[in-house]
Amino acid sequence: MKIKKIVIGSDHAGYELKEKVKAHLENRGITVFDVGTDSTDSCDYPMFADALCKKIQLGEFERGILVCGTGIGMSIAANKHKGIRAACCSDTYSAKMTRQHNDANVLCFGARVIGEGLACDLTDLFTDTDYEGGKHARRVAMLDELL
Repeated sequence: MKIKKIVIGSDHAGYELKEKVKAHLENRGITVFDVGTDSTDSCDYPMFADALCKKIQLGEFERGILVCGTGIGMSIAANKHKGIRAACCSDTYSAKMTRQHNDANVLCFGARVIGEGLACDLTDLFTDTDYEGGKHARRVAMLDELL
């Protein structure tokens, strides 16, 4: 099931790629809510990860995308939030599998690691791939209990 709306955020390093991914999503008919940043001026990534994760925790969005230099800092910050399963991906197989097996609700990637084409491919897999459930549901429940 393709999602219809998504929340997105970045720091200064991810700003330009975030804007390209945002345009890609909008061209696909997906409504995008941007929690910032709005420039390449230096800023602190945890505040944008926090803003995005709170939107998901409040039930306003099912999924989100975070972009920084490597994707690692954003994924660490996002995974500090209860109910968030953030995955830092830089290949299509991982992006697909993190949805199918882990029910990831936040995709993270790095603007200094991947280009626009791959970022859009990862985004499409993340928005269009369903969670399989089944034997994976027990494991995802175990993740939620760790918090």
